[in-house]
Amino acid sequence: MRPAPQVRPAEIPRRARYERTRLAGDVPAEHAALLVADDAAPFALTGAWAGGGAIAGSAPLYVARPDDDPFVLLDVQPRVDVADAAPAGAVGGGWFGVLGYRLGALAEPVPPPPPAPGPLPPAALAFHDHVLRADGDGAWWFEALWTPERAAALAERRDLLAARLRAGVQPRVFRVGTLRPAPSGIAAHRAAIAGCRERIAAGDLFQANLTMRLEGSWSGSAAGLAATLAHELRPEHGAFVAGAWGAVASASPELFLRRSGRAVHSEPIKGTASADADPAALAASAKDRAENVMIVDLMRNDLGRVCEYGSVTVPWLARPRAGAGVLGLVSRVAGTLRAGVGDGDLLRATFPPGSVTGAPKIEAMRVIAELETTAREAYTGAIGYASPLAGLELNVAIRTFEIHAGRVRIGVGGGITMASDPDGELAESFLKAAPPARAAGAAIGDARPGASAAPLPPPALARTRTRPDPAGGVFETIRVAGGAPRFLLAHLARLRASAAQVYGATLAPGILEDAAEQALRAGAARDLRLNVVVTPAAEPAVTATTRPLSPVDHGRVLRLVPWMLPGGLGAHKWRDRRLLDELARIGDGVPLLVDADGAVLEAAWASVWTLSGEVLTTAPLDGRLLPGVTRARLLARAAALGLEAREEPLTLGALRSAPALLLTSSLRGAVPALLADAPRHDARPAVRAIAAGLLGDGAPEPVPVLP
Repeated sequence: MRPAPQVRPAEIPRRARYERTRLAGDVPAEHAALLVADDAAPFALTGAWAGGGAIAGSAPLYVARPDDDPFVLLDVQPRVDVADAAPAGAVGGGWFGVLGYRLGALAEPVPPPPPAPGPLPPAALAFHDHVLRADGDGAWWFEALWTPERAAALAERRDLLAARLRAGVQPRVFRVGTLRPAPSGIAAHRAAIAGCRERIAAGDLFQANLTMRLEGSWSGSAAGLAATLAHELRPEHGAFVAGAWGAVASASPELFLRRSGRAVHSEPIKGTASADADPAALAASAKDRAENVMIVDLMRNDLGRVCEYGSVTVPWLARPRAGAGVLGLVSRVAGTLRAGVGDGDLLRATFPPGSVTGAPKIEAMRVIAELETTAREAYTGAIGYASPLAGLELNVAIRTFEIHAGRVRIGVGGGITMASDPDGELAESFLKAAPPARAAGAAIGDARPGASAAPLPPPALARTRTRPDPAGGVFETIRVAGGAPRFLLAHLARLRASAAQVYGATLAPGILEDAAEQALRAGAARDLRLNVVVTPAAEPAVTATTRPLSPVDHGRVLRLVPWMLPGGLGAHKWRDRRLLDELARIGDGVPLLVDADGAVLEAAWASVWTLSGEVLTTAPLDGRLLPGVTRARLLARAAALGLEAREEPLTLGALRSAPALLLTSSLRGAVPALLADAPRHDARPAVRAIAAGLLGDGAPEPVPVLP
């Protein structure tokens, strides 16, 4: 996924001395996030971390870059001298932050994921040479990895944090809007459960953990949310991490990994019941126990890859334990790491956590990529620390709110086995979501099983057909007529936004425009198709080429062939067209992408419209489809053409009953289309009129681009 750092970051000391100072103050440990909320790169861990209490920090020495391998960074630690025996729970500093689920691609060969809802970075790690530590008795300490070069800065930080503790903290206001399944909803989750059970029946796997996302509006303080979750739910592995990218606030009850010296253990949770359920009944549940045992076997295998032969054991199995507002079955898998195995090796052998993937893990991750409708980000990854003193400790990032650009999301789901009932699985998902939602003061909308979706078209994805690979790049295709590129600025603005969202790349001013201009100068014709491509690298590469523009036949009615693609292709134009090309070949027509909830999204290279009388309708922009430049132009010009344009959900039924269908794209303008199994209507005259109206006077108009 990304290259490893070539050199040790200069900011990380090679040697340090552990020091700690007792600080006065009676701030509750669960309010640790409020002590650092306004600082750079703050974090707070509350609950059972490092023996109990809280760890908080900010103003790090080094923030991981996009081209760093986070697993490699975890082993870049100073050698620490301790004057006396280090006290129990001593941390001092180290790496703190988030390892997102997508980092699993560093460890296992998995297909590209569905569209990302955030997007959040794949990882958010920073190295801190000092922390605030609340011990199990509630006493606060300033702990540092002291070096002479940092002596003055550490003393300043100690005094600042001491003053905050003396002053106490005030609640921080936040608001979480109603959380609703988004964007594909409950029907898509039902379809995913059905698809998973089909794969289990076929012998592909035993279990996969399938999830959906609940989403709502957000305002206020993420640290306030984290402190509230810690206070209300008392999670064993609560966490808060924030940065310019957004924030996460976790109420996780689950330990992914705890390493102290060479000893390591994991405590997977599988099997869930309400908090007031009978623990003995949960422990006796054949389905829940089977889920737990399968994941225990998976974790034994994962740890066995890096532990001494014969050292991996299961000290206890499927014990009921309350956590984060529900009751779960918890097991412990333990082992002794082989000599020379570092934290990075341990993560590569075990990440992502088995309890949120399935068994066998690689096949389960493949099923997750095919059936879920949005990419997992921080959710189902891990949050925690790697310290030269305290070792490694990571939670499983469940019951975790992700906050970005005025929206908040929380993922919920569960393990799907052959015995799974869709209604029961959906009820379990909402059962898990209810306690953190209540703690956050949020309602959950549409928390009902819902009816099954209408019959869906054949799946677009299969073992040999995967989603577009983002590593291939993103691109724009621009029509050049009479030597003039049409709506060039809108296309390049969309490309620039895609490069930022997908690759975290800030392109130099003018670089796209310069590449386009050079390609146009080299073009031998007046009518061209101009392609501008951005491919990922440490410094993203920009290339532009031209080809002759083929004439558009407005008399030909294109045949649309539906395919089911959970979550669609998202809001970016991928250079990797292998999936779409193969679907076009297999179906002998233009692929029409339909989500797992039955929503018609877009065609392979075009926006899709119905035309009924004087009303044009196209699917709304909700992150599942490309915000087409020509689509935006038709919405803007519809009234001038005597039409009313609407953005409303479309279904295959609506397409079959519509008097006319048309496709719009930058190269072809507007062309007539017909669903493969629908009655024939001659929409060509109406579409020709729309195509002519789209040309207008050629003057550019404002069009929406990616945020």
